[in-house]
Amino acid sequence: MLLSAAQAQSSLKFSEMYSKVTVRGIEFSPKLQGMSGKSVSMVGFMAPPLKPKLDFFVLTKAPMSSCPFCSTVADWPPDIVLVIMPDGKLLDPSTGALKVTGRLEYGIKKDDQTGFVSLVRLYADKVENQ
Repeated sequence: MLLSAAQAQSSLKFSEMYSKVTVRGIEFSPKLQGMSGKSVSMVGFMAPPLKPKLDFFVLTKAPMSSCPFCSTVADWPPDIVLVIMPDGKLLDPSTGALKVTGRLEYGIKKDDQTGFVSLVRLYADKVENQ
């Protein structure tokens, strides 16, 4: 029996991203590791954006009052996800809950254009208001 795209896609909660956080750093959960490269949906909130039209944004588990890139690294929540929009597709800023569906990737990565460093990324196929 073949699964439809909606059935094949899995969801990941922010609470399921890491198995533990210690003074030595974070440990990615087996669930997150097993979803790498697959279509995943996550529900969260857009961190305050840096520009009016977005080709990327930061997804957080709760609304944030300030831009995470404007804070010190010590103030950053450990469970944020960098969402990268498809080439040529821009998104308007949002203050409500969003469901993002796309390909999951994890591991330390520095974006060459922005200089931002991320641990978890979603290459978005779809962003929906919740």
